[in-house]
Amino acid sequence: MTNPPLLGEFGRIARFFKPLAAGFAGARGLRDDAAVFAVPEGRELVVTTDATVAGVHFFPDDDPGDIAAKLLRTNLSDLAAMGAEPLAYTLVTALPRGVGEEWLAGFAAGLGEDQRRFGIGLAGGDSVSTGGPITLSVTAFGLVLTGRALPRWGGRIGDGLFVTGSIGDAALGLQVAFGKLDIPDETTRAHLLRRLRRPDPRTGLGPRLIGVASGALDVSDGLVADLGHLCEESGCAAVIEAKRVPLSEAARGAIDGDPARLALALTGGDDYELLFSAPESARDALAALARDSGVPITEIGVLTEGQPGAVTVRDEQGRVLELPRHGWDHF
Repeated sequence: MTNPPLLGEFGRIARFFKPLAAGFAGARGLRDDAAVFAVPEGRELVVTTDATVAGVHFFPDDDPGDIAAKLLRTNLSDLAAMGAEPLAYTLVTALPRGVGEEWLAGFAAGLGEDQRRFGIGLAGGDSVSTGGPITLSVTAFGLVLTGRALPRWGGRIGDGLFVTGSIGDAALGLQVAFGKLDIPDETTRAHLLRRLRRPDPRTGLGPRLIGVASGALDVSDGLVADLGHLCEESGCAAVIEAKRVPLSEAARGAIDGDPARLALALTGGDDYELLFSAPESARDALAALARDSGVPITEIGVLTEGQPGAVTVRDEQGRVLELPRHGWDHF
């Protein structure tokens, strides 16, 4: 019995990616060199691009469905932080020749699952081979009300600082994946690893923060580092209270009073939660949004006068918490 012939570039596109483009008319069935679509009246296009590389952003032997989900969701989180609703995305895959069709099938299935979940379609892209590690890139397009995209630079002194969901799960999950953090409880391990591999972009909540939040971004490089970006762009400093930073039950159990693990949770990144500033007058609206959306929103600090970009973290006794680093730096 002979093995079936390997699919070439266009065969792979036809089998694995054309079905992903079927629900987005602007993709034109992937039959042309580019997508074509209009922006509805009263809306602007928000565009973001993120790349992911095996051995840097994910383990080479990770499940391809998890890789696909995280690739798409990190871009969706950027859209949410701007108050944009997902529309479409393009995909670039640079794959070593040893990556087979089984891997592609799992990868495409992961994309398809999340397309349905988040209401976004494939608009096109490119597929190439590489002698290096698997390298993937998504450019995502979203729609936002004209002139209303949430900026990083809108924070004002006295605004409260808020974060969605919980912080630190993914950073702790990475330590579990590396074998550096022993978590005997399987439920706790599974939660931390899931948050690492499949973050929860707040696409439903982000657009509803327009007119409520003053400045916003998502937490990718670490809570402290990303807050520093918001502060720098807004011309403010910030003070946050470590005890008010929301931690999941799994994260609390993993930290269990270890200051080093708490610091990791505050700086490790990969949370993909929304971090935003809002005036005191917005507190009631934020409480209502949290109830309606089912997404917890927690106030963790305040924007203050001081060196733009400076972030102070205080412990339960009000002492400054010394952190070995503030967040992830690619270089």
